[in-house]
Order: sequence, then C-alpha cells, then structure tokens
Amino acid sequence: MKLARYFHLLIPLISVLLGLICGAVIMLVSGYDPIAGYSALWSGIFGDPFYIGETVRQLTPYILTGLAVAFAFRTGLFNIGVEGQLIVGWLAAVWVGLALDLPMIIHLPLAILAAAAAGAAWGFIPGFLKARFKVHEVIVSIMMNYIALYVTNYLIQNVLTDSKDQTELIHPSASLKSSFLESITNDSTMHFGIIIALIAAVVMWFLLEKTTKGFELRAVGFNQHAAQYAGMNVNRNIVLSMVISGAFAGVAGAMEGLGTFDYVSVKSAFTGIGFDGIAVALLGGNTPVGIIFSAFLFGALKIGALNMPMEANVPNELVEIVIALIIFFVASSYFIRWILLRFKKEGKS
Repeated sequence: MKLARYFHLLIPLISVLLGLICGAVIMLVSGYDPIAGYSALWSGIFGDPFYIGETVRQLTPYILTGLAVAFAFRTGLFNIGVEGQLIVGWLAAVWVGLALDLPMIIHLPLAILAAAAAGAAWGFIPGFLKARFKVHEVIVSIMMNYIALYVTNYLIQNVLTDSKDQTELIHPSASLKSSFLESITNDSTMHFGIIIALIAAVVMWFLLEKTTKGFELRAVGFNQHAAQYAGMNVNRNIVLSMVISGAFAGVAGAMEGLGTFDYVSVKSAFTGIGFDGIAVALLGGNTPVGIIFSAFLFGALKIGALNMPMEANVPNELVEIVIALIIFFVASSYFIRWILLRFKKEGKS
C-alpha cells in the first residue's frame, strides 16, 4: 500500500533515470564518452550564472505550456493546440506592447491579459465545437495550430509592419526584462516571467483543488454522464476548460514576446514550446508542482545540451534522444509499476 502511494513520484524519477542510462548506452555505442557528455551537460546548466539564468528563462514558458496541457488533461480533454495558442498570445502581447504607450503598472498587465485573451479565444473554438457538435478537440486544435502560424505571419507582415519579417521592439513599459536579473546572471536573458509562471501554477492548483468550479471541471473529466446526472452543465464546462487552458498557453507566448525577445517575427515553423508542454505535463503527472520540476528538467536539458559539442564533442541531438526516452518510459508507466510490484512481492517472500 505504501509503495502504491508513492507510484506518482517513483515512476517519473525512474523514467528520468532510465532515460539517462539509455542515453549513456547510446553515447557508448556511438563512440562518445558518456561521462564527459553528461559532465558537459551539467556544466552547461550549473557551471556559470549565465547558464543558470538561461535555464530559468527556458523553463518559464515550459511551466505555462505544461499547465495548459495539464489543465485540459485534468478535465478530460487533450489540448494539442497549445502551440497555436502560444503563437497568438505572443502576437497579441507584442501588439499591445507596440500600440500603446502607458505607465508600466498598466501597460505590462494589459499586454499579458491580451495574450491570455488571445490564447483563450483560440482555445474556445475547439472547446465549442467539442461541446456543440462533438468534434474531437485533437483534430480541431491541430488544425488551429497551422491557422495560428500562418495568420500571425500575415498580420506581422501586413498589419504590424510594412512587409517586414520582424516588428519593432515593444515599449519598455510593456517589457518583462530586468537589468537586475541580467546583471546577477552575467547578461543572460532571464526575466521576471518566472514569477508569473509560478503564480500561474498556484492559480491552477487553487482553481482545481479549492473551488467549486474546479470540482465541476474535474468531475466532467472523470465521467461526463455522472456529472450531467448530478446537474452539472457538461458542455459549458468543456468550453470553459479549453478557454482556461488556452489562456495559460497565451501567457506562455507573452513570456516570449515581452520577456525573451521583445518583438514578434515571422515563423517558418512551430516554436516547439507548445508541443514540449505535452511532455512537461506528462512527466509532471499533470500537477502544478510536478510540472514546475519537469519544466526545470526539460529546460535544463535544452540549455545544457548546447555545451556538449563544445566541451565533450558530443552532438546535442543526443539530449533530444534522452528526452524522447524519458517520455517513452513515462508512457510505459504500467510496465514500471509491474516491475515495482514484482520487487515488492519478492521482498515479502
């Protein structure tokens, strides 16, 4: 019984360990030194304040996209459109950052709220179609990703600029950049967005665990028929869930537009941050605390990997393999659970 209680902690930890071990084996087979490779990875994460700042900057949008995916998961939905919601949130935040010139206490929150509203609107469409016409949210949200990519590219070139591939920099009053955080991390791109991401995690926890509406949303996710029998409006809660999920993703876009870059540019492909959010939510067990730790792991691996070719001559693509293996082992949680139970039974005998 005690072992079963800690499965939700053991399975992600074992998955990460197995992923790292398999990554080491792949390095050996490929002719690389795994000790040197992982040492370079570690150094690329913690070896300098600059790397630490870059890691925090990288994990900031991961927390928010992980929350977006997890919120939908917890309410019985699969929001694979987080990438598109992030892109429209990015555009909306920069648009407000460029169009208005207000005091920071008004301008910055307004830009973030605009991003949340844009992401929420993009999440509303698959939610409404799911609730009203029973169209699967995965299909609609995938298509919405492509619509977001090409519509934002058009607006950047034809509305925000005069046929340019990048907008001007936003007004400083709408920026999340911090000279203090940059100075203590050797001029990294770390910004105040990490505070917003952590607040968002608290908001998700409070909403799902401490409010009546959160109970309704979770109830609909567990069993729609039972929820409807209990008098809950299932369709309204489906739409609301996708709207809230999209809002989290939109704020993730604001972190990029207002913090990391201070502009929005034409994209030839997806950023990948929204899709990585699926892995972050999966590894984090769809809980806010778990997502913070899994976002740190993914952010650290992404930043640390950049140091591997320089220090150990190991291709940084190997980290992508390690991440894929970690996701594979998390998805194979039934097998890991079976092994743990076997060890438990053998220990008793």
